[in-house]
Amino acid sequence: MIMEKFLYGSGQLTCSIALAITKGTVTGEISTEVRDKIEQSASYVRKIVERGEVVYGINTGFGPLCTTPIDASQTQLLQENILKSHAVGMGEPIANDLAKLMLILKVHALSKGFSGVQYATIERIIWHIENDVIPVVPKQGSVGASGDLAPLSHLFLPLIGLGKVNVEGEILETAAVLEKHGMAPVQLGAKEGLALINGTQFMAAHGVMAVAELNRVLQNADIIAALMIEGLNGSIKPFFTELHQLRPHLGNRYVAASIFNMLHGSAILESHKDCSRVQDPYSLRCIPQVHGASRNAWFHLKDTIEIEINAVTDNPVIINDELTISGGSFHGQSIALPLDYATLAASEIGNISDRRVYLSLEGQTNGVPKLLMKSTGLNSGFMILQYSTAAIASENKGLCFPASADSIPTSLGQEDHVSMGSIAGRKLLQVIDNVDKILSIELLCAAQAKDYHQPLKSTAALEAIHARIRQSIPHIESDQPMEELLTEALSLVKSGELITLHRQYATGEIEADLKQRFEMF
Repeated sequence: MIMEKFLYGSGQLTCSIALAITKGTVTGEISTEVRDKIEQSASYVRKIVERGEVVYGINTGFGPLCTTPIDASQTQLLQENILKSHAVGMGEPIANDLAKLMLILKVHALSKGFSGVQYATIERIIWHIENDVIPVVPKQGSVGASGDLAPLSHLFLPLIGLGKVNVEGEILETAAVLEKHGMAPVQLGAKEGLALINGTQFMAAHGVMAVAELNRVLQNADIIAALMIEGLNGSIKPFFTELHQLRPHLGNRYVAASIFNMLHGSAILESHKDCSRVQDPYSLRCIPQVHGASRNAWFHLKDTIEIEINAVTDNPVIINDELTISGGSFHGQSIALPLDYATLAASEIGNISDRRVYLSLEGQTNGVPKLLMKSTGLNSGFMILQYSTAAIASENKGLCFPASADSIPTSLGQEDHVSMGSIAGRKLLQVIDNVDKILSIELLCAAQAKDYHQPLKSTAALEAIHARIRQSIPHIESDQPMEELLTEALSLVKSGELITLHRQYATGEIEADLKQRFEMF
């Protein structure tokens, strides 16, 4: 099988392509034209050094030491020292896939040919990617401006033979790994150390991962909500196209159409269409408005992150040997705000899911017993599951305070406004993980509620999804330890298996512009 290729520096990188390179299903390569551009950019830096022209980061100190000149003979030591001095991250290492994503994003940015790095340096980074020799990067230490200095320093210490790397799950000293492969450390040229650690690749890698994970959460949320609507005999009318054409937010329209298609033709809902209930509680009736708003936030994050991962984000930028620009392209504010916005959007999915769990326990639906169990008193039924969703939803609310609302000056005041985007990215992934847990509990409750409507049948998609749940999670009519069932439900939510089933059995149409926006990931 020939693996698909992506061209670093010239191709348009998307979140899905970046993740595919991380997984090894796509390979990243550098074309001859891009290599020439990289080498030309490096030659510009050499000319600046030869002329003795003072340019920040090439022949000066860094940050508040920007006015301190550095002799040309000490250029290599200057670049190595910046990696050593800035590698001050703390905490547990980030996930290996995140660190690998950082490498991929940095290769693409450097390959644009405006950073002045040597081709050999980029080639070595690609070696790390292709051989899964992934640097160990602590999760704390970046303030998200002047780039992700600390995590990127840890990421690139292995280039000079320092730091640690993860090889097949084993943490090893870089020097020992290089020796095993018969490889010497890279000899950094002028500006290279600064180019490596200036940039937003830590924040952006979290953003790429969040785009994928939140997309999965949103799809699961719609499926599980549809299952709950059916279990609680909710109305299909709030999902009619006619309603959402009058308030045509794109996310709302998409969610309404998707859930309408899952429910349309359900014998369970048809059997209660003439019941006396006038309208449903908000957690059922307002799903398009709540899930839809989160989908709009997701699209904004995806759009912003994909601009960022195709950008040059280091400093200074080398336009040619006559023009270098010291600007602020490393500042993470552009993505910090959408990361915080997406954190709120993810949390709200968990918040409304918890409300549906609570609703399912009330016993207000004909045929569906209180606490989702026929014999209660001696049995507590599903009562305490909602304690867990409440606890996790509350935890998420605490995590929703925007990291980007804070700024602490650093670098002796040279960096006097920072984005804290790195913290925003980390919090977003934490909230998404928590929402998965809430949705897995809603899944248990929705499936249990649906059982009480047998032998009435649902739509093909929801019947297939319910059948898959029941393959590994039984209907429950007496109290029992729930840990294994919760683990299985969480596995189903995280695997994306329910999403695959939905696509396989889906019927009905969704407008092309909505499919393009929300499904082409």
